[in-house]
Amino acid sequence: MLEGSILQKLEAAHQTGETGKRPLSFGVYYKNTLVALCHALEDCILSCSSPPLVITAFQRGKWYLQEADRYGDLAARSRQVVIMAAPDSGFTEHPTSQRENVAIVGLEPADPVAQEWHLIILSPTYTAMVLCQELSAADYGPGGLPTEDRERKFYGFWTFEPNLVQETVELAIAHLGPYDPELQKTLQAQMTAIANEATQAESDDLCGVVSRVVDYLKASQQDLGQLPFTEELHPDVLDHNLISNELQAFLRIAQLSDLTDIKNPMAAAEVAALAEMMGQLLDLPAWQLHRLRLAGMLHRIAPMQEAESLSGGHALQAQEEAPSCPLSCPLVPGAQVLRTLPRLSAIATIINHQTEWWNGSGHPAGLAGDEIPLESRILGLVEAFQRRVADLRLAYVQGGSQGDRAFNLEAALSQVLAECQTYQGTRWDPKLVEVLALMVCGLQQGLSLPLTPHRVTSGMWLLDARLEEAAYPFSSDTGNSEKTAAVGGTHGH
Repeated sequence: MLEGSILQKLEAAHQTGETGKRPLSFGVYYKNTLVALCHALEDCILSCSSPPLVITAFQRGKWYLQEADRYGDLAARSRQVVIMAAPDSGFTEHPTSQRENVAIVGLEPADPVAQEWHLIILSPTYTAMVLCQELSAADYGPGGLPTEDRERKFYGFWTFEPNLVQETVELAIAHLGPYDPELQKTLQAQMTAIANEATQAESDDLCGVVSRVVDYLKASQQDLGQLPFTEELHPDVLDHNLISNELQAFLRIAQLSDLTDIKNPMAAAEVAALAEMMGQLLDLPAWQLHRLRLAGMLHRIAPMQEAESLSGGHALQAQEEAPSCPLSCPLVPGAQVLRTLPRLSAIATIINHQTEWWNGSGHPAGLAGDEIPLESRILGLVEAFQRRVADLRLAYVQGGSQGDRAFNLEAALSQVLAECQTYQGTRWDPKLVEVLALMVCGLQQGLSLPLTPHRVTSGMWLLDARLEEAAYPFSSDTGNSEKTAAVGGTHGH
């Protein structure tokens, strides 16, 4: 990582152990992936409900010139656009460069930012960022620098996190200071205005942004099939890089749900760990444990679940008539977004039905007993259990009694387990509540949850084809039905 670059400075700031600055997680991206990703995040500016500050780094002016026309459209919807690149012929003469709210900054050849590819978008309602640095010749290894442009690789990450985007904007503004002090002052004033507006603005819907990201990555994936490839680069390599980022898009929005929830900031990690632990006690196969963990990580995408109490008191009532085919039941909005990626269809089903009741009075389809997908039953129980324990911990903190005694986790676990047992056979699967009791016993005796969620930038672990297997215990595919029925048999159904 180049010393003095924006990416290096950001990484260094997150290695200090300072509160609120966790270490960053990086990945490697091919150029075609970054082009599709940046275009998706940029085009969301056109529908953004507030004008953003946009700061970009294009490496060289020739790369900016390829995008200059579309940047004219983006500038029309932005409060300020700053473009950094090492100058090339025509770099500053393009009509977009003449716009009043577009600033062109020609980087010195020795400036490390001239080797970086950045897109930073900051507005009161929408934040997004791609921060990358091209691999050096040594990084490419014995093969040296690629001869094909699409084979170029970049090291970095992307995110929607407002605090991280704001921190990077501050680093970029500081970097611009020696080049243009007046521009630096202008950008600092705009940052202050954005921060003030953000306190009263409602964030744009990120589900729509994620859908656009997935659509653009899919389009890029289809384009790969029309291109010739060298012997060194198999099309599957670029294809998997695109699919990995489609999955990352969903993981990032789920991660943001945790980061912005001061009441329950570890929900996804803890629910995923609890679900996987319960699956292990049920002796589920590895692929199904894999799917349970992923469903736990993504369960917060479905906002309907947040309003339901442990007993389901706030749940929607079941439909008057459950559909004859559960596959036609209504989807909650978050689960519907997940279905834009076929590989997550089964995950969407699991999340969609976590609010079903064992006695059939739940929603959205009024399924009962073993009709409810096993993973949905597990996810619904551990999600409600985790949230209730988090509520008790929050009540303890807000009660101001921390100085008198420590939070009694063992007592909280027992209390929540007793509440679950009250609804055993009505809200919850009786056998799963028995397994939960074993888990609580273990936790009270010192068993710890393995809270080590997968790196968001490493989406390849999700590329297991069996993730797509039907989640319903009754499927049109006989093989899937037999597998699921066998799983049900392991715990007495």
